[in-house]
Amino acid sequence: MEPDIIKQIRVRLKGMSKNWSITVVGVFLSTMLFAQPEKTKNYKRFDERWIHFGFMLGANMSNFKAIPVNDAYSSYGLKSLETKRQPGGQVGIVTTLKLGHPVVRLRFIPTLSFQERAVQYYYANPDPSKTTDLMLEERVNSTNLDFPLMLQFRTLRINNFAAYVLVGGQYSYDLQSQEEASQNFIDPFIKIKAHDFQGQVGGGLEWFAPFFKFGFEVKFSQSFRSSFIQDNTPVSQPIDRLYNKVLWFSLIFEG
Repeated sequence: MEPDIIKQIRVRLKGMSKNWSITVVGVFLSTMLFAQPEKTKNYKRFDERWIHFGFMLGANMSNFKAIPVNDAYSSYGLKSLETKRQPGGQVGIVTTLKLGHPVVRLRFIPTLSFQERAVQYYYANPDPSKTTDLMLEERVNSTNLDFPLMLQFRTLRINNFAAYVLVGGQYSYDLQSQEEASQNFIDPFIKIKAHDFQGQVGGGLEWFAPFFKFGFEVKFSQSFRSSFIQDNTPVSQPIDRLYNKVLWFSLIFEG
């Protein structure tokens, strides 16, 4: 029979050995994770230049934020006014200006974009035997010249990778706007304003190749004011306001 004190010493030694084993494993894993050799950086002098140029290709999903008039049901039988986002595309020229520090930049991308939005009206069915509502859909197409001006806040490079966030605004001019067109009351259409101002937020990821930088960017924009023009046609009377909303997906190449 071993004395109690020897048993206690053995128990403590076993616990200490376990703790030391865990410590050694932790130190080893930390060394493996953080002591990796740094990869060779591509395009090392990119951040030394104060201005960069490139181009952008992308797709978008555009939509309206639609607000009906207060008496839409009592006056027009409108039960609900819904919108449906539609796909489009864009192409642009990129200019990025460094503002005194590599992680703060000003980005300007004049863009030609193609957008489409669908407005869906659901009316009460005058036939009492029918349980489904009557649905009418109007589509609004736009070909825009967009001028977004964004502040870009980028992380420092981790080897050949960086990430960033964007905040700013955009002016858009709709080349396809029918703002001044004469209305056809037999086949009416929704009128929207040619000029629009939008706020924008977004973010992206960047990869540095040997001679250029490639980025993937996602942005969201929405109008500050309604783009809708009320001209008292059957398709416009139930509407109070329409705000442009766009989700942008872009591939950006800079050299």
